[in-house]
Amino acid sequence: MDYKKVGLGLGFFSIGLGLIEVAAPGRLSKWLGLDLGTASKVIRLFGARELLAGGMLLRGAAVSTNVWNRVVGDGMDLAALGLAFGRSNRKGAVAGALGFVAGATLLDVLTARGLDDETGRTFPRSERRATA
Repeated sequence: MDYKKVGLGLGFFSIGLGLIEVAAPGRLSKWLGLDLGTASKVIRLFGARELLAGGMLLRGAAVSTNVWNRVVGDGMDLAALGLAFGRSNRKGAVAGALGFVAGATLLDVLTARGLDDETGRTFPRSERRATA
């Protein structure tokens, strides 16, 4: 797998997702069955975080730290959606969003680990340290 290309793709994905979250937080809140006020503010903030993460990936798609930043953001998204699940009147939509974010998290982790292995930086595997 070409992890640099995947990292670049994740950058474009982050920009697109961030634009949607910043431009239409009310629609996303409504689709998730959540209170428009608080949820919209959180979604807008998470969108700004996605835009920043995407910009960092477009600037340096081969830098695993930029992908690990997405993993941290994914954790925040999963936690927020977990909280939202109990408050939503559209649990199916929230469950779908949870599944989507879990899939993105898996791709992010695999990409970050792949870049770590290629560059030997950030979180290299212990086998690599033993041989290096």
